[in-house]
Order: sequence, then structure tokens, then C-alpha cells
Amino acid sequence: MDSFELYTFMLCLIVLVLLGLVFSSMIFILAKQNVRLIQLGAEDKSIQKSYEKRLKRKERIETGWFFQAIATLFGCALFALFAFTIYLQVVEKDVTVGTPTIRVVYSDSMSDKYEKNTYLFENDLNDQFSRFDLIVTHQLPKEEDLQLYDIVVYEVDDVLLVHRIVAIEEPNEEHPDCRYFRLQGDFVEYPDKKPVRYEQMKAIYRGEHVKFAGSFVMFLQSPAGYMCVIFLVIEMLTSPLIDKRIDKERKRRLQQLQINSNNGNSFFDRFNF
Repeated sequence: MDSFELYTFMLCLIVLVLLGLVFSSMIFILAKQNVRLIQLGAEDKSIQKSYEKRLKRKERIETGWFFQAIATLFGCALFALFAFTIYLQVVEKDVTVGTPTIRVVYSDSMSDKYEKNTYLFENDLNDQFSRFDLIVTHQLPKEEDLQLYDIVVYEVDDVLLVHRIVAIEEPNEEHPDCRYFRLQGDFVEYPDKKPVRYEQMKAIYRGEHVKFAGSFVMFLQSPAGYMCVIFLVIEMLTSPLIDKRIDKERKRRLQQLQINSNNGNSFFDRFNF
């Protein structure tokens, strides 16, 4: 991630956090109004019907904790995935060392075999991948160990590409100190205009990929994805507090209604609302 991308990311994050604060403020204002309506008696019929409905079941069915646990696990999983996508975005242009790296494919240049690229058919090269796939890349071998038709990740003019080596030029009079690699996409008719040096390469691809999973990763890396995650976190933090506050007021109001009808608090001994 270069300085401009980092600036854009931080700017989007700040704006979305501010929107999240506004959103959470609106939630608390609405919750406060709901509590006020309960205190004024506007929800009395709803409270009584809810109590009568649950009392008719003759037993309490505790399911709220289960759904809350599922929602919490889902939220944690989504947040962990979001953090992982941000990590991928930060280390995208780093050289893969040791542990394999997951990358998103942004181009269709390797999605199929172009009919004029006969070497693909002659050598039975079937390790293509499509746009929005997730690919697993590994640490580069030594320069002398790179072979014809290897697929590598490399950088040209601050852009990452993933193409196949179609020619290797050994050191000569034009470039006496290094090898030049000619790369080309399988679905492209011509090789890249500029040769690539080993120093430009980041990783090597060995055929491992997941179809179209990168589209979800790209969504989470977008402003819309940031917004979804931030609002989800806000909902997970505020919902239990708001539900507890409203439930407390409903209990208090129901107790007051029972007292007013001369039934005391005996129903709390039979049923924990």
C-alpha cells in the first residue's frame, strides 16, 4: 500500500467512523424515545399481550441467548475476515517470504488459453485463473531456478501483475549483469512490452486458487465494506445495552399495571418476564 492508498484508506475510515457515531447516536435517541413511550403508557397493550402470550405457554423457552451467541460468532468472524482483508491490502506489494501469501486477481489476462499461444496447448498448461479469484503465492526460488512457463507476481510502474514467463534472455551485451524475463498473460496475444528483472518479482504461483472468493475480499476493502463492518460492530455493542434498558422498563411498567389492578407481584413468582 503506497502513501496515496494509505491516505485514501485513512480518509475513508475517518469519514465512516464519524458516520458510525452519528448512526449510534440516532439509535440511542430512538431507544430513549421508546423508553419514554413505555413510561407514559403508550405500550401498555403491547406489554400485556406479550406477557399473556408467554404465560399461556406455561413454561419459559430460553432462546434469546442462542441467537445472541450465533450473532456474536458471525460478527466476530466477519470482523476477523475484514481485518484479514486489510492485512492483504497492506502487504499486497511485499515480497512473499516463507509463509505463502493470498492475493486477489484483478485482471482476466490469465483466465483462458488464447488460441494463438500454442505453447499452452503443446505443454498442457492448465493452471489458469480468473478475475476475482483468490490465488496462493509462494516465495520465489532463486533467479537461476526460475523456469520457462512459471507464473510469477511482479510489479511494473507500481502495478502488480501475474503472468507467465514465456522467454528468458540470458545476460548479453544489452544487459550484462542480469537475466531478462519476458512475461505474457495466457489470454493475451502479445507479451508485455517491457522485459522484467528478477528484482521486480514478488512471488511465484503454483496453481492453488479459490474461484471468485476475491470479489468478497474486494467488497470488504471498499468504502461500502468498511461501512457494513463498522455498523455491524456498532449494532453488536449497542443492541444488548438498549435491549436490556427497554426490557427493564417493560418489566417495571408491567409491574405497575399489576399493582394498579390489585394483583400485586405474584405473577413474578410464576413467570420471570
